[in-house]
Amino acid sequence: MTGAERAYYDRRAAEYDDWYLGTGQFAQRIRPGWAEELAVLRAMLASLRFISLLDVACGTGFLTASMAGKVVGLDQSASMLGIARARVPSAAFIQGDALRLPFRAQHFDCLMAAHFYGHLDHPARALFLAEARRMSKSLLLIDAAQREDVPPEEHQERVLNDGSRHMVYKRYFTPERLSAEMGTGRTLHAGRWFVALLANTS
Repeated sequence: MTGAERAYYDRRAAEYDDWYLGTGQFAQRIRPGWAEELAVLRAMLASLRFISLLDVACGTGFLTASMAGKVVGLDQSASMLGIARARVPSAAFIQGDALRLPFRAQHFDCLMAAHFYGHLDHPARALFLAEARRMSKSLLLIDAAQREDVPPEEHQERVLNDGSRHMVYKRYFTPERLSAEMGTGRTLHAGRWFVALLANTS
């Protein structure tokens, strides 16, 4: 991740949950069924049972909070981690590089990444998937669903509350596309806004 990308996520931390909650800049955005689908996604995550889980690029811990078991969250942003620690005091959180994970092989039962994989370019995707397979027995990816009103990939300009502007690479997925890139995968959720797939890494 570049210095500019790190700065973006640090500056966005305090307002990041607005995207999930439909508050702040997202209060006027029309997203039919968003809140209902988000509730279904969170309930699905809460139903999963892993002995140990690593949430890579956990951000503010918004979805981390839904996970049961021994949970570790990792993010490069100290600002994001500060919010995550307050939200999920039962989990452990560390600052680190998602493409160079500081754990031994097969350390976790599952590695989860939510709305992270879709920001990776091709070389970074290969590194991430290799690390996921090294680190865990299974891989859970949650990302943005492909819709008719968005291209499969694009560079987006994002404006934060402080007026700063940032360019972000973004991809959207069908369950089939995400499964093909993972090599396999069982669809846990396929909606208008989110897709979630679980795959064995061995």
